[in-house]
Amino acid sequence: MSAQAPARTRAAGSRRPTKAQRRRRRQILRRRVGLVALAVVACCVLLAVVVRPFADKAVQEISLPLRHEDIIRQQAADKGLDPSLIAGVIYVESRFRDQTSHAGAKGLMQIMPSTADYIARKSGGTKFVQGDLATPQINIAYGSWYLRYLLEHYHGNELLALAAYNAGEGKVDEWYREASARGEDFDVASHIPFPETRSYVGSVLEVRGRYRQEYRKELGLDQ
Repeated sequence: MSAQAPARTRAAGSRRPTKAQRRRRRQILRRRVGLVALAVVACCVLLAVVVRPFADKAVQEISLPLRHEDIIRQQAADKGLDPSLIAGVIYVESRFRDQTSHAGAKGLMQIMPSTADYIARKSGGTKFVQGDLATPQINIAYGSWYLRYLLEHYHGNELLALAAYNAGEGKVDEWYREASARGEDFDVASHIPFPETRSYVGSVLEVRGRYRQEYRKELGLDQ
């Protein structure tokens, strides 16, 4: 009899919880799960708020990159150009990568060696060598000089200037004379026979608008 007493005592101490106790435990568990879920959501929201500006900037840099904005601003001021136009030309020409095309055009603004030599003579670049086109400062300066020259040649007509930057001044002069001889105002779609040049002009103008909108501060357009 005495050996069985502890067993009865243990059994008496392990009574099943009542229905009210079980309900109380479930309520406590649900509150804890809810608090954990709320904390997780709060952390996610905070992380999104902190990370999103950097993520948006990274996406922007991939889809519409901008480099050497200090040089672009300087050359725009020096040559009397819209900095977003320079940025648009660089983007369409090279996506801001230093490269040489199959035709031999070099650097960020894809300047042909013969054009670079002409610009050097006209702008007083007596020490210029072709390797200088790999330097962003020189390449953007020469490309901006050429844009200003073309705009003056075509009396401020950006469509003609951009077409000439792509297809060459001689070709555009020829197209313009033919349109004028027929008494027609020059139109990109009607008077530029090269699909590449038509696309080029449209692309530069479209991207220029995006640079104006997305990089106003960097390009000094808010000043």
